[in-house]
Amino acid sequence: MARFLIVEARFYDHLNDMLIAGAKAALQKAGHEVEVLTVPGALEIPGAISLAAESGQFDGFVAIGVVIRGETYHFEIVAGESARGIMALTMDGIPIGNGILTVENEQQAIVRADPAQKNKGGEAAEAALSLLDLQGRFAG
Repeated sequence: MARFLIVEARFYDHLNDMLIAGAKAALQKAGHEVEVLTVPGALEIPGAISLAAESGQFDGFVAIGVVIRGETYHFEIVAGESARGIMALTMDGIPIGNGILTVENEQQAIVRADPAQKNKGGEAAEAALSLLDLQGRFAG
């Protein structure tokens, strides 16, 4: 049994609740422990995962959040930099599933977040599980 930390940027409560439900269900179905940590925004997710990984308390991570395009360039920065930070950590060998939705509108987010529809939270958890398996395979 592994320990997973879901790190969420809780900006849209109802959307995050669906993403977390999907992620938790996938991790618990696989027999793993799950804890949830909330950070202010998507830009803080990679930093929180890095700190938690250094603690050695967790075996894998799932990033959860929703970034909806607005009227300014801020969307591009948040979407790109949060993904870049997560990818950098993954390249360092930390098993992370990226469930940060970057969408045009709330309707797109609902379809992707809902476990009964696209279940992107569950998919992110499954990606983290796959990376953890690969880590074990290549570790020795």
